Amino acid sequence: MAFQRYIYQHTTPITFWSAGLIVLGFLNAWFTHVPYVTDTAWIIASVIAAAPIVLRAISALRAKVFSIELLVGIAVIGAFAIGEFEESAIVTFLFLFGSYLEQKTLAKTRGAIQSLTEMAPTTATLLADDGSTSEVDVDDLEEGNVVLVKAGGQVPVDGQVTDGSGYVNEASITGESRPINKQSGDGVYSGAIVESGTLQIEATQVGDETTFSKIIELVEEAQDTKSPAEKFIDKFAQYYTPAVLVIAILVFIFSQNLRLAITVLVLGCPGALVIGAPVSNVAGIGNGAKHGILIKGGDVVDSLAKVDTLVFDKTGTLTTGKMTVADLQRYSQDDSLLAGVAQVEQASDHPLAQAITQHLAAHLQAATGAMDTQTVKGQGMVGTWNDAPLYVGNAKLLTANGITLTAQQEQDLHKMQDEGQSTVLVGYQGKLAYILGVADQIRPEVPAALLALKRQGIKHLVMLTGDNQATADAVASSLAIDEVHADLLPADKVKFVKKFQDQGRNVAFVGDGINDSPSLATANIGIAMGGGTDVAIETADVVLMQSSFTALNHAVGLAKKTSANTKQNITIAILTVVFLLIGLFYGYIYMASGMFVHEASILVVIFNAMRLIGYKPRVTKAAKPAQQQLATN
Repeated sequence: MAFQRYIYQHTTPITFWSAGLIVLGFLNAWFTHVPYVTDTAWIIASVIAAAPIVLRAISALRAKVFSIELLVGIAVIGAFAIGEFEESAIVTFLFLFGSYLEQKTLAKTRGAIQSLTEMAPTTATLLADDGSTSEVDVDDLEEGNVVLVKAGGQVPVDGQVTDGSGYVNEASITGESRPINKQSGDGVYSGAIVESGTLQIEATQVGDETTFSKIIELVEEAQDTKSPAEKFIDKFAQYYTPAVLVIAILVFIFSQNLRLAITVLVLGCPGALVIGAPVSNVAGIGNGAKHGILIKGGDVVDSLAKVDTLVFDKTGTLTTGKMTVADLQRYSQDDSLLAGVAQVEQASDHPLAQAITQHLAAHLQAATGAMDTQTVKGQGMVGTWNDAPLYVGNAKLLTANGITLTAQQEQDLHKMQDEGQSTVLVGYQGKLAYILGVADQIRPEVPAALLALKRQGIKHLVMLTGDNQATADAVASSLAIDEVHADLLPADKVKFVKKFQDQGRNVAFVGDGINDSPSLATANIGIAMGGGTDVAIETADVVLMQSSFTALNHAVGLAKKTSANTKQNITIAILTVVFLLIGLFYGYIYMASGMFVHEASILVVIFNAMRLIGYKPRVTKAAKPAQQQLATN
């Protein structure tokens, strides 16, 4: 065991010592011609380079696995038997050098994990009740502790800001490089960097329970999870290696040419085939992690690449999940009245009133004095502005107080309602002054993203929502949605997902990871617009940490590119073996040249997979739907 461990630990030096001895042998053969030096150098090079190869072959045999190393080991023994020391030295060196380059390249593709791990905070500044601070290890922190993070420092816990404000870069969590302003009450993630300001943060999750730690764990597990292609290749290799051995024996029996039989063993090694699929998988998942997209394994990549139907929840997925003023129709020339509207709505806790109050915040600051308001159940609110009643509510409130709408105003009202907006009417001095339309806004990037999904091969886009049909139709009409179903409970959404699956579709459900958990679990692929929530990370197959449709385009495109890249690598590997064997039997390929081509093919598939590291989707801009255009004040 000690010898085996020593050899494995020094495989890289052995590789380069072998190269030096091979060069020495050639220099002596070409120039100095010192007796025995050339063969001695090549023999030593063969023996030391063969050591790690043979040890791996023996370990594989103990596990009842016929490995590639077994083929190479037998080939080297055969080359020794026929005195081809040059060939055995070159074959073993090329095999080890190929493994060395393979490891270096794979290490680069795993850069996402390495960079995440390096970002993980190791210490924290603990804030005591008396205001004193102390430097502690992050592993010693507990929930409820308050930590102090200054500009340039890393957030060591998941928690909530209790005091202070500043701009925080959460790129390591969400992939979004734009700093976000954090104030008291806002949540923050471990691993984020405070770029300006000072924050006091109460820990809600520490250590391995933080979102950052879970991301690292998930990406590590995902890159080690095999795709269907990898599983097939592993099973294929179990039969391929003994098959090559049998072919080599048959070649020797019928040709009596030991050199030819040994060369068949060497060139039949499916090195590029074995490495082609895993390296594509690692590179693709690493790219996703770098951009805030957690893909839970190679099997998820393969399934996502086959998706033809995307099913969306509406609220919080296609829309922001936050009510805002989408339209403001003016029928009064006196905009100072908006300050009165803001004062009336400020007295209400209704979601529509809160949206209007926020929208008219600037007008509210200009208001002076308090306003007495009265709530009219089922109709709205009444205040007093310049000694005259100010009515803010629905059409019933205005009608009850003698205010009627003109034909044009009725038309404007119905148009806003047809667009899915909830309307609030403002009456003053016997006339309609304003109509405010409040709606859950469509995410700005959604129109362009849905068109891009169509171009990426998604054939059917479906929206399932618990909202009313009119609102659902209004949202769908401004987007490239093919099918809409409204007034649904979570269980109803699951039924639709199963219905699409029964029709033979490969379904991905995109939701917020909380109330849509049943649908996420039922679909072929569950995609959570996670925002870093625990539920999203644990439930879905794919988590979009930014909760953006740009990330969804990236995920779908990346899965398809990774799947295609895997197929390319498998094709390259198979064609290489076929080319080498045909060239061998026709006398154009020999052991050394064939091994060179064989190792070159391994590098080709690795470099092909590395293209995935820099993958970015192309998303063109789409016109914003009318519902997204906010009216100016």
